Amino acid sequence: MLIYALRRLLGAIPTLFIIVTAAFFMMRLAPGGPFDQERTLEATVMANLNATFGLDKPLWQQYAIYLGNLFQGDMGPSFIYRDKRVHEILAEGLPVSVQLGASALLLAFVLGTALGTVAALRQNSRVDYAVIAVATFGITVPNFVVAPVLSLVFAVMLGWLPAQGWGDWRQMILPVIALALPQVAVIARLIRGAMIEALRSDHVRTARAYGLPARMVVAKHALRAAILPAISYLGPAAAALLTGSIVVEQVFNLPGIGRYFVQGALNRDYTLVMGTVVIVAVFVVVFNLLVDLAYALLDPRVRYD
Repeated sequence: MLIYALRRLLGAIPTLFIIVTAAFFMMRLAPGGPFDQERTLEATVMANLNATFGLDKPLWQQYAIYLGNLFQGDMGPSFIYRDKRVHEILAEGLPVSVQLGASALLLAFVLGTALGTVAALRQNSRVDYAVIAVATFGITVPNFVVAPVLSLVFAVMLGWLPAQGWGDWRQMILPVIALALPQVAVIARLIRGAMIEALRSDHVRTARAYGLPARMVVAKHALRAAILPAISYLGPAAAALLTGSIVVEQVFNLPGIGRYFVQGALNRDYTLVMGTVVIVAVFVVVFNLLVDLAYALLDPRVRYD
C-alpha cells in the first residue's frame, strides 16, 4: 500500500502542473489588472508598480518565474495586501476554513449516515419519504439561500446566535450548519441506496440466518458495505469544505481563504488567487488518495499492489 501511495503522489505532480498552468494563463487572460483601480496614478508610477511585480515582462517569462518560485515554496507577494506574502495570508485564513470545514464534514457524515440508514431500514415508509424529501430539499437549495435565512432567523429575529465573527464556539454553529446541510442530503441519499442494496446481499442474509442480532447485522455487515459510496464522495467534499466556502464565509464574515479568494479574484490579485488554487488542488489530490486507501481498509476485496 505504501508503494501505491507513493506512486499516486508522484502521478499527481503532472496533474498539479496542468492545474497551475491553466489557472495562471486564465487569470492573465481575464480583462483588467491588479492596478486598474488606481488609474488616478501617473503613468510613471503605474510603470514602476508593474516593474516591481514583474508585470512588465512577457507572459511566458512571468510564468517561468512563478513556477520557479513555486517550486521553492514561494507563492509571491500579494498585489492588493501590501507588504504581505501570499503564504502569510493563506496561513491566516486556512486554519479558520479547516476548522469550519472539518466540523461541517463530521456533522454531515454522522447525520447523513444516520438518516440514510434509518430510511433504508424503513423503506417505502413515511420515515423514508420524509428523509428523501429533506435530502432533496438540502440538495436543491443552495448555500447562498440557506446561509442568509439561518442568519436572519436565528441571529436577527430570535437573537439566539451571533450573525458574524469568529473565535467563539457559538459563532461556529450557523456557518457549520449552513455548510453541512447540502452534504447531509447527499450522504443520506448515498447511504440509503447503498444500504438497501447491502441488506439484500447474500452475506447479510447469511448473517441473519445464523441468528445474529439485527443491530449487529446492520452495523457490522450492511453498513460497512453501504458506507463505501459515501467514503468515495468524501474526497472532493472534504477538499471543498476544508478549503472554505466562498458564500458562507462572505455571509458570516469569516476570515477564511474563501473570502480571500473572492477578494483576490475581484481585485485581480493574481498571486493570491493562484495560491488558493494550489492549496485546493493539493487538498483534492491528498483526500482522493486517502479515500482510495480507506477503501482497502473497509473492503477486503480491494488490494493495491
